[in-house]
Amino acid sequence: MTGKMLSALDKALSFFEDWTLFISVMVALVALFFNVVLRYGFNYTLAWSEELVREVIIYTTFIGCCSAVKNRSMIKIDASVQLIPKLKTPLTYFSNLVMLVFSVMMMVYGWQMVALQARTFQKTVILQIPLAYLYVILPLTGVLMFMRTVQVMYQDFTQSKADAENA
Repeated sequence: MTGKMLSALDKALSFFEDWTLFISVMVALVALFFNVVLRYGFNYTLAWSEELVREVIIYTTFIGCCSAVKNRSMIKIDASVQLIPKLKTPLTYFSNLVMLVFSVMMMVYGWQMVALQARTFQKTVILQIPLAYLYVILPLTGVLMFMRTVQVMYQDFTQSKADAENA
């Protein structure tokens, strides 16, 4: 039951991550392309395209972190595991625990940042997008990273259980 739920959640999250990344990067790419054509072809520039690209880079970085957790691609130092292989399991659990704590901090402090931006009614300079909309990526990333880390922990647990049964 739990495996099926996590599999369905994984598919839904992967769909969300993949398509939002694809769409946002394509929109930024098209805007930047037109800006380059206008700048060098007609000596005219679109000021908003650079701001859009900056916001897309921020968004893709945060959503990419969620994909990195799923693919176990987060930056880590594995020299101690290579020197002492028995440390692999405890260090993996410690790393996952740290990731859970970090994702909760992203949720809590991210919502505080969103609330601050909502109270002050700040907007981006050119596009006039409320900054609260942009800061929502912080708690969203925290939630997604939390769910991805739970998935990874479940996979590790079931794999170690299967390895123990086979041995």
